[in-house]
Amino acid sequence: MIDSATVDTTPSGFNIRVLLIEDEPETADHMADGLARAGCAVEAVRDGASGLDRALRGPFDVIIVDRMLPRLDGLSLVRRLRGAQVQTPVLFVTAMGAVADRVSGLEHGGDDYLVKPFSFAELNARVSALARRAPAPLRERTILQCADLVLKRLDRTARRGGVDLALLPLEYKLLEYLMLHADRVVTRTMLLENVWGFHFDPRTNIVETHISRLRGKIDLAGAPPLITTLRGVGYVIRTQPA
Repeated sequence: MIDSATVDTTPSGFNIRVLLIEDEPETADHMADGLARAGCAVEAVRDGASGLDRALRGPFDVIIVDRMLPRLDGLSLVRRLRGAQVQTPVLFVTAMGAVADRVSGLEHGGDDYLVKPFSFAELNARVSALARRAPAPLRERTILQCADLVLKRLDRTARRGGVDLALLPLEYKLLEYLMLHADRVVTRTMLLENVWGFHFDPRTNIVETHISRLRGKIDLAGAPPLITTLRGVGYVIRTQPA
């Protein structure tokens, strides 16, 4: 189904968030592995109904959809997404390659169409191209949200569950950076460079200390934690708590 000899293992640098909706396990595993090695953050779902639910909750930069899916077919899935005003670019990747199939995929809201078997070089190129066509970048949004945590960038305030959070300027900057990269791994080096402005490692626990303080302020009593520590890797703030 996939020409694995053409897998590009060089990270693209886009850090693209991809939702992969593919029911064939071997194909899904190969696609997810190849995309991850090309620099994408991939989340895979194996049926149309689950894919629709995850796509509606987002956020993703590109959604890859098979046409023939259990529980909800690919065309219906994309039509419902567009009906819900979700404009994330969609790439159909399917064995249905007739001209009429391609036309119907685009008419139902798809942005591109790739027929199996395919090469990873072409898949990666199409995913990267679609990501560049995505809606307004997150960094330009004035309101960021992860679960019930809302950050308003114009007045530099944050609230969770309707409760105002008393953040110090550095804590606000740290939270803003994490939320701008929601559901992506943010390394300690990235935080040092972009929050503190350090282009060297001060060899202190400054990041860990401030993450701990930030958690103490945003994780209100009874609320699920949003920031996850990936030991030896970095941190992730989740748009939806686990």
